[in-house]
This record gives sequence, structure tokens and C-alpha cells, in this order.
Amino acid sequence: LDLELVATTKRYNETVAVDAIDHTFKSGTYSCLLGPSGCGKSSTLRMIAGHEQVSDGDILLGSANITDLPPAGRGTAMMFQNYALFPHMTVLENVAYPLRLRGVDQAERFERTSKALGEVGLSSATDRLPATLSGGQQQRVALARALVYQPKALLLDEPLSALDASLRTEMRDLITHVQRTAQIATIHVTHDQEEALSMADRIAVVHRGEILQVASPKDLYDKPFNATVAAFVGKANLWIGDVMSSTCVRTEFGDIACDASDWGIGDRVNVMVRPEAIMPLTDDQNPEQASNCFNGTLVQDRFLGAVRRYDLSVAGCVITGETGYRGSLSRISIPSDSVRLLPLQDD
Repeated sequence: LDLELVATTKRYNETVAVDAIDHTFKSGTYSCLLGPSGCGKSSTLRMIAGHEQVSDGDILLGSANITDLPPAGRGTAMMFQNYALFPHMTVLENVAYPLRLRGVDQAERFERTSKALGEVGLSSATDRLPATLSGGQQQRVALARALVYQPKALLLDEPLSALDASLRTEMRDLITHVQRTAQIATIHVTHDQEEALSMADRIAVVHRGEILQVASPKDLYDKPFNATVAAFVGKANLWIGDVMSSTCVRTEFGDIACDASDWGIGDRVNVMVRPEAIMPLTDDQNPEQASNCFNGTLVQDRFLGAVRRYDLSVAGCVITGETGYRGSLSRISIPSDSVRLLPLQDD
């Protein structure tokens, strides 16, 4: 079933946390609400779950209006950031709890709980208490409990934030595998760009209570709607530029050849280039054979293993690049097809 927000609004006294959002989360898709702390994404999720009252608007699940229903009557399941496991219950009892609340008989409870624990790789831990489990295992229990009664929509509130880096990667794969097997609409709130890009089918970037852009991870990264989206999704060089012609924009450090055909001469724009698109030039390369070549002074060089992230000062402007090249850095090329022009924003 699709889950639809219709002018959904949340106000805390005079503060508007969620501002009349309209969006449909399609059945079977994995969607991420991505944004910084305080942007309204968690309030949106909690309204969908029924843990926050909607100030205005509606929430629809399929043909049913669930706006005013209690959490247990909505057909949604929520997995909390802190897992919220009952410490006195075994793994089996924790996962079976939602079924017991709904009056499912003991034989069916055991069958469905055992299946859910098998899906998350915890069949051998049924008699253990939460305190004896690792953080990753506790999260698996919480995931099994959220899925055991076959909800129509799965809600995930920062589910990976408490895990270390290696375990986060493992749990990403598990959660997406389980979701795709279950084929239910899933909404995942996070501030982690890499998490959203690697897990979601669709990402909604939330800013000041509004959704700025919804797109696939690739389109969001390659074609951000504006500079706010570009800066939040991945890393980006952003400069102010003036359109000089349909093929040139002037920046503070020089002219850049690019496609400016959608803009008028004299328009002021944001010029965006992703760091990995910038190409270092070696001493034996001919700058005339590359586009948008600039000389600069290396001001910072960070070794990150597979890549190095460097800052090059060009005419007083800092340009950040990422490369696997290990040689000296003083000349770069910016391929014209990697330049994207975005509307200039007031803020």
C-alpha cells in the first residue's frame, strides 16, 4: 500500500516544524528522509507512526485515513533509535510481543516469531535476554519485532546511529535485504548522507520543515535542485558565478567553460563541481589538451586510504578535490561536463 502525506503539518506552539508536506511513499519502495537535526524529518516520522499529533493535514495508508488512529491501529511498525527492547523478556518474547497484543494464538506466534528471527540471523538466540546481546544483535531483534506482524509500512528512526562503522555497513545490507523481501513501504529517517545514498530507492531532502527535492540517489547526487541540496548530499564545491555566454561562466578564480544554455547572459548562479570530478594534471600532461585548467597552491592534503582529499588555493579561492593520484598537486582540470549551474539562493 502507498503511504501519502497530504498537507501534513506539525506545529509546536508558534514554531512550524513540518510545513504542509505533500508526498507519496510508494508501496515496496525504500525511502529516506534526509536532513540535518531540527529540520522536521523525525517529527514527520512520528506523525506517521501516531506518536505525534498532526496539527493540520492528513496521513493516508492505501485508502484508509490513519491521521487520528492510535499507533497500534495504523498498520505501521516503528523501529526506534534505542531499540526499546523489554529487558526482562527473552529475544523470543520481545519479538512475539506485538502478536500477543493482537491476540494471535500461541502456535502461530511461535511460528511467525521463529521465522522473523531466522530472517535476521538470530534463530540461536531465542532464550537470551537483551543485556547479553551486542548492539547489532539488539538491533536485529528490534527489526524482527517490527516486521513480525507484517505491517503495511515500516518506519525507521535513525536505526544505525548507535553502531560502529563496520557494523553499520553490515546492518545496512541486512535491513535493505529484509525490506526488499517483505516488499513494504519503508521510511527511514537519517542525517547520514552515505546511509541514505546506499540504502534508499528514493531520497527526500528535508530543510526547515519542507521537502526540497525527491529523487533517486544518483539523480539527487548528480542533479541537485539547488545549492542547499548539493551541499548536504555528498560534498560539493560551490562558487558564485556570472553567466558570460551559453558556454562560459565567470567565477572569482577565472572563467569556466560549461553548458550555460539554460541561463541568460548576466545571470548570477551557483556553480557546483563535485570534488571527485576535479582532475589533477601531472607534469607531463599538456594543459591545452584538458578543459578548465588552473594552477594553484596546495594548502591541505588529507590521506583517506583509497583517496586523498586536498585543498588547492587558486587565485585566493579554495578548490577541494578527491583523487587516488599520489603525485604532487599544483595543477587541476575541471571537465566542462562535470560543472552544474544552480539557482542563486537568498540564504
